[in-house]
Amino acid sequence: MLINKHIIYFLQEILNNWIVIFFFTSFGKIFIGMQKESKRYFILNKPYNMVSQFVSSHDVPLLGKIDFNFPEGTHAIGRLDSTSEGLLILTTDKTVTRKLFLANTPHTRTYLVMVQNKMTLETLDKLRDGIEIKIKNGESYCAKPFSIKIIEQPASLYKYATDYREVYAHTWLLITLTEGKFRQVRKMVLAVKHRCLRLIRLNISGILLGDMNPGEVKEIPEDEFYALLKHPAQIPFN
Repeated sequence: MLINKHIIYFLQEILNNWIVIFFFTSFGKIFIGMQKESKRYFILNKPYNMVSQFVSSHDVPLLGKIDFNFPEGTHAIGRLDSTSEGLLILTTDKTVTRKLFLANTPHTRTYLVMVQNKMTLETLDKLRDGIEIKIKNGESYCAKPFSIKIIEQPASLYKYATDYREVYAHTWLLITLTEGKFRQVRKMVLAVKHRCLRLIRLNISGILLGDMNPGEVKEIPEDEFYALLKHPAQIPFN
């Protein structure tokens, strides 16, 4: 007795997330029943040096190392690269990517960024006005932040924003984007000759990292999750 997973998936899409189950026997297809697909939403403070996926062909630290029992079908939304830290959304809801990144109303993403050397106000203005970076296929793109600010006390925004390299010349920035090109923040600061040393995502719209510890996971109810996506972040500047 077998369950044809391809047909279940096909009917699930047609019937608006209702899972329809058939058994296949020597007598043909037999309808068993249907149940509503459960959707679950999580936020993770992704640690440094961890890939934002559960499976990889490479020998790298994966999300499966997090001490949390994620349900089957959980995947990351708006991935962070392995050396970036902070807020990562995980969900079993296959529609979130479309709703979040292809929506008519853009969602803000705020990053606390440590760069090498002291950044002048003139350089800050260059970033604020938009800086040219290279994106897919070597195409030039003018990347303009929604907002950018120099931060004097980064630990007031994120308690783990301390770094042994702070004994050398550096600058902490708070950068908010409404777009997400590949490695955009790193390319923007490098374009003005400042190498990115730390990159920590603090929010996606009203979903905040807050005081979560690295590796910590929180589950958010569905109605609260979508309500938070509709609201701007409340991150204090200093």
